[in-house]
Amino acid sequence: MSLTIKGRPIRFSLKWLKPPPVPPDGAMTLFEHLRELRYRLVVASLAIIAATIVAAFFYQFLLELLTAPYRSGIDDLKENNPEAVTELVNINLTSPLKLAVQVCLVAGLVLSGPVWLYQLWAFIVPGLLAKEKKWALIFIGAASPLFAAGVATAYYVLPKAIAVLLSFTAEGVANLQDINLFLSFMLRLMVVFGIAYLIPLLVLMLNIVGVVTASQLTKYRTLVIFGTFVFGAVATPSTDPFSMLALALPMTLLFLATEALAHLLDRRKAKRIGAIGDELLASDKALRELSADGPPSTNGHAPERSQTMLEPSSEDLRDEDEPPRAR
Repeated sequence: MSLTIKGRPIRFSLKWLKPPPVPPDGAMTLFEHLRELRYRLVVASLAIIAATIVAAFFYQFLLELLTAPYRSGIDDLKENNPEAVTELVNINLTSPLKLAVQVCLVAGLVLSGPVWLYQLWAFIVPGLLAKEKKWALIFIGAASPLFAAGVATAYYVLPKAIAVLLSFTAEGVANLQDINLFLSFMLRLMVVFGIAYLIPLLVLMLNIVGVVTASQLTKYRTLVIFGTFVFGAVATPSTDPFSMLALALPMTLLFLATEALAHLLDRRKAKRIGAIGDELLASDKALRELSADGPPSTNGHAPERSQTMLEPSSEDLRDEDEPPRAR
């Protein structure tokens, strides 16, 4: 027996999960764009859910991996203060479930990254030109390893930061850390480091589109490097210089590489503009020569008209003397 609503049968179909066909010319209506967006979101969501379920089977391993910087930082702290009391705790009844969902969801987002990134790319790419597609692929290809390098740097400097921050705990005070808050702090720090590693790439893209020139990067190089080291000192709250250098030094090297590439790109642009200018000058010179030549010269005299055009023929004179014949 089929289900009906007001006498109309309900038909279950999964055809709406298929992407809408793209016309040959690439033009799509608003509803076709919304239908494609729905398809991309559904596929990306299913991929994230599937990856999250898979990550749930490795929950304990993932939790140990995320809390390893905290344990390492506590070991460094207890070398100077063996009596320090520090523990990761769950505050209320829902914290264990919240922690498990948070850990598995983050792992699912990372594992399904290629799928939802491709869905995002597939939705945007029909509206890009061939040159824009090329630069977008270059940006994505360079941004992924740079962001991963920033996350790895944050994971490396986090134990030092934890040891320094917990060293301010007064004697006789136990330091109990809510594990959910600690993971939130850890994820935010990793995202900040990852974005910091992307800043030189963003500057290079601004140079490509003509917003920033290489001469401007050279002019403000000292200020940028100084700001980079200040940012490294603030983002890594540890007393040793190695943690600061772990962030500031790679960012400085990336900025210098960006400046060198910007100079190279600006020289190529200047050569291309110069070649176009030479072509325009050559065509303008040819037009000037043609206008200077003018029409064919007649030595200042009007052309002579032929004798046949000035004098009527004898047959014409004879026709004029004869009277008209009666019909």
